Amino acid sequence: MKKPIIFTPLKNAKRIKIFIPYELKEIRKQIKAINTSFWHPHQRLWSVVNTKENMLNIKQILQDNFIMKNEESFVEVKKRPLNNMAIEAIFSLEKTLTLKHYSTSTIASYKNMFSVFLSKFMDRNLKEITKEEIEGFVYQMINKHKISISYQNQLINAIKAYYEHVLKMPREYYEIERPKTNKSIPNVLGKQEVFSIINQPNNLKHKAILWTIYSAGLRISEVVNLRIVDIHSEEGYIFVKNSKGKRDRKTVLSPYLIDLLRAYYVAFKPSYWLFEGQTGGKYSVSSIRAIFRKAVTESHSNPWATVHTLRHSFATHCLENNINLRYIQNMLGHESPKTTEIYTKTIQINNKHINSPLDDLLRNNQEKK
Repeated sequence: MKKPIIFTPLKNAKRIKIFIPYELKEIRKQIKAINTSFWHPHQRLWSVVNTKENMLNIKQILQDNFIMKNEESFVEVKKRPLNNMAIEAIFSLEKTLTLKHYSTSTIASYKNMFSVFLSKFMDRNLKEITKEEIEGFVYQMINKHKISISYQNQLINAIKAYYEHVLKMPREYYEIERPKTNKSIPNVLGKQEVFSIINQPNNLKHKAILWTIYSAGLRISEVVNLRIVDIHSEEGYIFVKNSKGKRDRKTVLSPYLIDLLRAYYVAFKPSYWLFEGQTGGKYSVSSIRAIFRKAVTESHSNPWATVHTLRHSFATHCLENNINLRYIQNMLGHESPKTTEIYTKTIQINNKHINSPLDDLLRNNQEKK
């Protein structure tokens, strides 16, 4: 029989992960009963908040009949000081991406990733580096530094951006082996859980921010960039300017949100941005994350939830309310309907939402009798 596995938490890890073999139902039931326990369906693991008390509790439940296993951790990538050629290459990449109107965050990410690449190849003529050498470099990063799929993709994208946009080399040059992406389903909160979180803040501005994110399905970057003029209360929509992919869009404006925003406006009197900091200017992303984290903790909600979980929950709850997938796609600002279709996998499957064919079969036969 397989033994349970406790994964030794990495430094500063917030959760303890536990694998419970399927047949150990009683143990699974006890782990589930621990406060803050959570099931990760795609990893097939349970987790609880990382505290000494919880670790002791888990070991007592398992009665020393378990295996301790270390998680593979990212090994820091040390960069060499860049030479003049490398610094010039990074500047060329930054200039090219700026002219193409890439976002500030994307440019910063690409520069950082490309500097990792240059630490290896800055003594070479970059035009002469072969596809095989680049793939070998990425392979080494995976095996030696245990880089994640996300890190690998960002690294490849930065390399591609330089060779394709700066050096104008043929596109086929960049067909670098990509990792298979995890086909994960977004984490979603139940409706009652969302209600508890967004109503937890006593501060009117904090509550208005959370209501706006959930009610309109906004990204955190979009809510901080909302202007007062973007709230079209008469027409019933919020205008989202220059969102991800440099696209403008409209999304729904709840009448309840209108009332809350009017009360907020009277109390805080913002001048240009809908949500402004204490000294003016846009409200910060970090402050919104802090507001959300505090609301999650105080409402005893799912500890894995993030601000973006509100957007996932908005999409899922719209589907559960039978809103057309095309409308949801437009409100979320997805370019492809395939991106929106992921939410068809997050809707709740139970007898409160869906009737089994058995129900109709038996009901019809009973009526005939």
